[in-house]
Amino acid sequence: MKFDYQVRTKTGEIKTGVIDASHKEGAFDILKTKGFYVTSLKKHRVPIFERKLTFFQRVRKKEVVLFSRQLAIMFKSRVPLVETLQTLAKQTKNEKFQEIIIKISEDVKAGSNLSQSFGQYPGVFSPFYINMIKAGEASGKLNEVFNYLADYLEKNEKLKAKVIQALVYPAFVVFVFTAVVTLIVVYVVPQLSEILAETDEQLPWITQLVMGFSDFVRSKGWLILLGIIALIVAIWRILKIPKGKRFFDQRVLKIPFLKTLLKKIYLSQVALNLSTLISGGLLLTQSLEITSDIIGSHVYKDIIRKTKEEVKRGENMSNSLNKYPQEISPLFIQMLTVGEKTGTLGPSLQNIVNFYQEDVDNTINASIKLIEPILIILLAVVVGGIVASVMLPIFTISMAM
Repeated sequence: MKFDYQVRTKTGEIKTGVIDASHKEGAFDILKTKGFYVTSLKKHRVPIFERKLTFFQRVRKKEVVLFSRQLAIMFKSRVPLVETLQTLAKQTKNEKFQEIIIKISEDVKAGSNLSQSFGQYPGVFSPFYINMIKAGEASGKLNEVFNYLADYLEKNEKLKAKVIQALVYPAFVVFVFTAVVTLIVVYVVPQLSEILAETDEQLPWITQLVMGFSDFVRSKGWLILLGIIALIVAIWRILKIPKGKRFFDQRVLKIPFLKTLLKKIYLSQVALNLSTLISGGLLLTQSLEITSDIIGSHVYKDIIRKTKEEVKRGENMSNSLNKYPQEISPLFIQMLTVGEKTGTLGPSLQNIVNFYQEDVDNTINASIKLIEPILIILLAVVVGGIVASVMLPIFTISMAM
């Protein structure tokens, strides 16, 4: 929020300008600390044609990563916290994020803890992020914590980007496949059907099937579209319900060609979350609790929560996780066991992260190479089959003539 001000300096000089602050009192305090006597302070009025719509703006993960990295550097350089936040706010181009950072700096200046100030913006900073800051405040290692957070967010984003990249090509091929089949069924088949209707020849069953499907799509295609929309909405609503999401998570982990990749992705996320939290100074039980809230699969949520309860009772994490051989790999257990015995659980988990992220990359690349020819062959077979089913009678009739 911007405020127009008029102040008088100690020498009696009058100055005017615009200042950024979350509220009027904050703007007054900032001007007062600079040694000014405030004579006028009112909200800055921006002409309608100059106003920017910040309602639809969002803070991207990349911006949070850069912000965390810059915070770590400035902490290490021993720059005062309020000055650090004000400097980073000026460097931020995203106006919504800039406003949030300014408000955080004002809260910190007013005496709030950094974790409390960040915690007011759950849409930007996750519970994981806030708990890491709490650990940094308790241990006095905020610069290390922000480095851990920046590393964590970067690795997490890379993993997500890799998964999305793997889905882009299949999605594109499916889109082309649907468009081509629709074009043939709606425009090509009806024209060929008119030619076949002029003959008295008995048509093959496959030709009759294709022609019937074409007639149905042309006359009642809206029913198919409505059914697809209803199915998507139903799936979306079911996934919003905890029981529905748990049922989906259980079933998807049993799909033959998908379960291995998903298992590696979830184990990588578990190891990345735990290693970051433990390295940041949180207790193992706290780290398990936070990880269970963050992980996307209800299957792994339940496993981690049960493990946390057993760790509370004095059980080793590796022994507890070893009870789930279908979901937790032997390699994961072995690395945990080594970390527990040597007192290097954080680094051991980080080694697991490095291994699984490379393994996930290789698996996704191999899957893409395998999916490409399969989808192309499927497209060719379906399109060729539709065309052949209609052209075959025409070819037979022309040969008979």
